[in-house]
Amino acid sequence: MSGTTILELKGITKVFDDTIAVDNLSLEVREGEFITLLGPSGCGKTTTLRIIAGLTRPTKGRVILSGTDITDWPPYARNMSMVFQNYALFPHMNVFDNVAFGLKMRKLDKREIKNRVREVLRLVRLEGYENRMPHQLSGGQQQRVALARALVVEPKVLLLDEPLSNLDAKLRVHMRTELKRIQKQIGITTIYVTHDQAEALSMSDRVAIMNKGKLLQVGTPEEIYERPKSKFVADFIGEMNFLKGKVDITASRVKIMTDVGFNVSLAKEDFPTEYLKHKKVFLCIRPEHMEIYREPTADALISGKILDFQYLGHLIKYFIELENGQTIIINQPRIGLSPYNVGQRIYIRVLSYTILPRD
Repeated sequence: MSGTTILELKGITKVFDDTIAVDNLSLEVREGEFITLLGPSGCGKTTTLRIIAGLTRPTKGRVILSGTDITDWPPYARNMSMVFQNYALFPHMNVFDNVAFGLKMRKLDKREIKNRVREVLRLVRLEGYENRMPHQLSGGQQQRVALARALVVEPKVLLLDEPLSNLDAKLRVHMRTELKRIQKQIGITTIYVTHDQAEALSMSDRVAIMNKGKLLQVGTPEEIYERPKSKFVADFIGEMNFLKGKVDITASRVKIMTDVGFNVSLAKEDFPTEYLKHKKVFLCIRPEHMEIYREPTADALISGKILDFQYLGHLIKYFIELENGQTIIINQPRIGLSPYNVGQRIYIRVLSYTILPRD
C-alpha cells in the first residue's frame, strides 16, 4: 500500500427530506488500501458508499478521484465496481456470462473476454464453475461470482456493501480471509461497508468509524481498539467497562479517583493535554485487561461479587457487581471449568486502561 491518495471526499453532506444522512464528511483513501466504513445501522456508511459510486448525489461536497473532480460523473464513467449485499447476479445467466457481462458491454473481443474471465475465476477459486447457474451455487460461491464480476473490468476502486451479511457465521469467517487474500494479491483499493466489528478489525488497513452521519475516528484496527477518541468509539468497538473518575490536578501530577477502590496517579505530562480542563473522566478498561483474584493484593483492590458467568470455549465471561452497584465484564482465558462460583467475593486487578473525558 502506497501513501498516495487515490480518492478524496471533501465535506460530503447528504440530506434526505429533514434527515442528515451524511454530515460534512471528509476522508482520504490511499492507493491499494483496504478501508472499512464501520458503524451502526443508519449511520450513513452505505449512503457514503453510494455517493462514491455515483449512485447517490451529495447535497454538498466533492468527490475527487486521482486528482479529478468526479462529483457530477455518472457511475459508468468512474471506473469503480460495486458488490452489493444481495450479489445481484443475473439468474438466467451462467457463471461465465455473469462475470463476462461488463466486458461484453465494453465490446471487448471474445478471446480477451474468455481469457480475463478464466483468470478472475482462478483468482476467486471458481475454476470449472463456468457453466453453473446461480441457483446451483452456495452462498459463498455466489458471493465470489459477484466479486469476480466486479474485478474482471479492472476498476480503480472496489466498493463492497456488506457483501458477507447473507452468509452463515463460519462461512463469513472463511470469506473474510478470501476477500483479504484477493485484495492483497491484486493490490486494488477497496472500500468496505459493514456493521460487523470483527470483519472491520480483521480485514482492514484502516477503519473509519461513523455515527449519525459523522466521521468520528479513522485509524488502524489497533489504534481504534486500543486508543479510542470518544466514548462512542470505545463502547462500539468490542466490549468496554467504564469507571467514573474525578480528576485532581496539582503542579506536577494528575490523580484520578474512583469510588470502587481503583485510583490512578500520573505525571502531568503523561495525562492527555486536551483533557486537562475536564474534572471528570472515564477510565475505560477492556474485559481482557483485568484479572480476578481470590484475595486482595496491592494491585487488586477492586472488590466485587460474581453475578453470573458464561462458558465460551476459549474463555469464560464473568459478570461482576462492584461495591457501587455497577456491573462490569471480565474475560478470562479458559483453563478447565470456572474456578469461581456465582455469589463469590473476588478482587480485581487492572492491567491497562484508556482515559476519556465525561463532562
